[in-house]
Amino acid sequence: MDASELVRQATGARAARRETVLQTLWSGYGEIVRYRLEGARAASAILKHVVFPTRQDHPRGWNNDRSHQRKVSSYAVEMTWYRVWAAPDDPHCRMPRCLAIDTEGTQHRIVLEDLDAAGYPLRKTRLDRDQARLCLVWLARFHARFLGVVPEGLWPEGSYWHLATRPDEWAAIADPAIRASASALDAALRGARYRSIVHGDAKVANFCFAADGRAVAALDFQYAGGGCGMRDVAYFLGSALSEREQEDWEDELLDAYFDALRTALQQAGRGAEATPVEHEWRTLFPVAQADFYRFLVGWSPEHWKIHDFSRRRALAVVREIQSAASSVAASGPERTDSATSSQ
Repeated sequence: MDASELVRQATGARAARRETVLQTLWSGYGEIVRYRLEGARAASAILKHVVFPTRQDHPRGWNNDRSHQRKVSSYAVEMTWYRVWAAPDDPHCRMPRCLAIDTEGTQHRIVLEDLDAAGYPLRKTRLDRDQARLCLVWLARFHARFLGVVPEGLWPEGSYWHLATRPDEWAAIADPAIRASASALDAALRGARYRSIVHGDAKVANFCFAADGRAVAALDFQYAGGGCGMRDVAYFLGSALSEREQEDWEDELLDAYFDALRTALQQAGRGAEATPVEHEWRTLFPVAQADFYRFLVGWSPEHWKIHDFSRRRALAVVREIQSAASSVAASGPERTDSATSSQ
């Protein structure tokens, strides 16, 4: 079945005409296309067409089989997300409705509601404080909805940048202190008592804004999976804001996130969990920031998201890890000597 026919059947249209390529997928893995519809309830629909390339073309040079397999898995996760997990009618966590999923050989096709036509036509490259708050409220409600849920069929550990998926980037880290602390950062986040499903790629480009600026929807769930909600929050703030904005707005925006998380848990009858979740996740927020910094300095050391504020935050956490490790090392022989003398 060709793409136009798939879209036509999925939408109930008399005809579906390929109109605009909205973007090509990362590393040449396909494209996202808008189709114009005739005789359907909506005027348009979106086709995400994944085609695995014979030659990889990563824009930053990370071309290997591990990278390819990660992308292959990510599209399988996204299809599972839309088949099993998505709740597009939840007004608090708006996302596109999935109209059809089709796999043929190594090609995947996902027909989605066009969020532009659904009332979310605005895309941003930079956010003001209110827009950033709106996205964080979306994330808080998302994390509250899935708090404690086992992410079956998704990534066991969500996000595209966590340590287990990035050994090559870890090996490329120039700073030995950052490199040596990577496992401890990752273990702290993976060991969180309170886990949810994280979006996994909560960047500005994956949020769509209503024309009046008062609502937001999210898309692109390739890296959805289990994890501490701070993975999304630290990544979002580090990706959406300039250095000055992050330094000036971070406390206020983090408070807005936790206020929304508390409200969502209370509305779900789980208000008793709000305080312990907030206590743990606030403690892990700088750890998630340091972990994202760890990824960036290995993946793209000249990236604009690396700046003095992010560096200071990361190095402060790394110093705490080093100090704790030194204390353990120093106390070890003492315990051994004491035990020996008592025998």
